[in-house]
Amino acid sequence: MRQEIISILNEMLQAKTPYKEMLDDYHDSDIADALEQLSKEDRLSIYSMLELEEVANIFSYYKDVEEYIAELDVEYAADILELMESSDAADVLNELEEEEKEEIIQLMDEEAVEQIQQIESYDEDQIGSYITDNYIVINEKSSIKSAMNQMITQAGEHDNINVLYVVDENNKYVGAIFLKDLITARQNDLLEDIIMRGYPSFYDDEIMSECIEKITDYSETSIPVLNRNDEIIGVLTTESLIEATTDEFEEDYAKFGGLTEEEDIDESVFVSIKKRIPWLIVLLFLGLIVSSVIGIFESVIVSVPIIVFFQSMILGMAGNVGTQSLAVTIRNISNEDIAEDRKKQVRSIFKELRIGICNGLLIGAISFVFVFLYLLITKTRVHPDQDFQIVPCLVVAGIIAVSMLVSIALASIIGTCFPLLLTKMKIDPAVASGPFITTLNDIIAVLVYYGLTFLLFIAFV
Repeated sequence: MRQEIISILNEMLQAKTPYKEMLDDYHDSDIADALEQLSKEDRLSIYSMLELEEVANIFSYYKDVEEYIAELDVEYAADILELMESSDAADVLNELEEEEKEEIIQLMDEEAVEQIQQIESYDEDQIGSYITDNYIVINEKSSIKSAMNQMITQAGEHDNINVLYVVDENNKYVGAIFLKDLITARQNDLLEDIIMRGYPSFYDDEIMSECIEKITDYSETSIPVLNRNDEIIGVLTTESLIEATTDEFEEDYAKFGGLTEEEDIDESVFVSIKKRIPWLIVLLFLGLIVSSVIGIFESVIVSVPIIVFFQSMILGMAGNVGTQSLAVTIRNISNEDIAEDRKKQVRSIFKELRIGICNGLLIGAISFVFVFLYLLITKTRVHPDQDFQIVPCLVVAGIIAVSMLVSIALASIIGTCFPLLLTKMKIDPAVASGPFITTLNDIIAVLVYYGLTFLLFIAFV
């Protein structure tokens, strides 16, 4: 696809074929991708052959748009941003240096600037920061013919026409009309008969991450966003939802990886270090806690040194199981009503407990067999002052098996309960990812493992 468009662009540069017969069949995203492969001079030549609105559409799809804005004359850049959707224009301006941004804003239409500033006035996690002004509004008192005329007039500037939004004489949101219903309505029909008054809407100051599930449940191509006076200030489109979902995923992924926020490949080493170092310092001190707990069992380690050999296996398995339960629980919190439903929470906890016990029994049995065979084949002395004996080997294998069972079962419970607890405390459960869950499971696994070793070797050896 890219090569086809590049060939067409080269033909355009050589002025062999009229533009309209060449690029109309291709999506603006593919055209932007192809233009990125050309030189600056060739790109500028192509822009001059296109309508300004067509260039604005292409700029909406550039990956590193600030690089291509910098190639333009400032006045031309301002004209392009005026024609872009306000949300896209705001994103572009945020990528520019402050001086360049102010210079372009000074040359832009006042109405376009106001729309961009409105979007920028919201916190990045509020729904208002994702809205676009690409929507059509109809007056509630209009006739079918008048509504059709309003739609046609506004469609010249806004192509999001599948759903039309209806307001009353005070500009309050009333409901929505599907375009197909307006087209099929007879001229003598009443507009109010085709208004869907229960059509969903959201307020601009709501938190996007808390509304994503509800938005996706509606499965609409666009949803109106209101201020607290119930006036439409913009809409959420499918593109907005994808952007919001991606942002939320990247944020949670960063937290799972022990980062304060997501990283960009183009940012400096210093900035990346600044994002990573806080959690690394936290992990350092949490690691000291685990080491301190192990130090409590120093006498056990001296008496039965072989037990240290299998420590990482116990801790690693508990960490893996805890992470699995954590991931499942966070997904359930995001996609279901589990955060507000106590019965679902209890059911989830007991389900993870059953899974943990079953996995623990299976992994414990496998561990018992392989650990015992390993000690038997290598003739390992469990106690350094004693010759090789089978019974102590069986005891060590049994300790590991039981430790696996208990640690895996408890790790499942912790991985489920901890994010639910954080949700109750109004804290993002993703922060429970690596550091706290892993350390908590390590401490419990150490206590179980060395505690059993202490008790059983006092009893049997």
